[in-house]
Amino acid sequence: MADHIALYAGSFDPPTLGHLDVISRSRRLFDRIVVGIGENPDKKTMLATDKRLGLLQTAVDEMLAETPGGAPVDVAVYGGLTVDYAREIGASALLRGIRNVTDLATECQMAIANRQVADIESVFVITDERYGFTSSSLIRQIVELGGDVEKLAGIVPAAVLDELRRSQQ
Repeated sequence: MADHIALYAGSFDPPTLGHLDVISRSRRLFDRIVVGIGENPDKKTMLATDKRLGLLQTAVDEMLAETPGGAPVDVAVYGGLTVDYAREIGASALLRGIRNVTDLATECQMAIANRQVADIESVFVITDERYGFTSSSLIRQIVELGGDVEKLAGIVPAAVLDELRRSQQ
């Protein structure tokens, strides 16, 4: 029987504790999780791809050390269409985190399109309520506009917080 591999794709700019929560919960559902950092040359990002890869790998490694058991998690960078990468790695599902009803509406639309166009299912995991209003775009806005990054300590991993501090100096 083939492994059930889930692709959790996103920009992860920056990685958040909400992202890690989705990964952690999903480890009980799949045989392997691949966290794919999408590389879109047309999208402006706050953190370089290699920086996001390092930060996410560190956070995932720490999570795996704290919670042994469950599916292994790989972190990788990919370019092009997410569904093409999903096929390349043999993923049986796209993993998506849901924070609130707004996410659900948007993600349902994308899931239907991915199923119709690429014949791949989407699996939704609802994040812990602590992260229901956490978003990478909000974090980027706080950092870019000179907000107090210390206030982000409860929603980003420690290594990410350190990087955000450095980016404001």
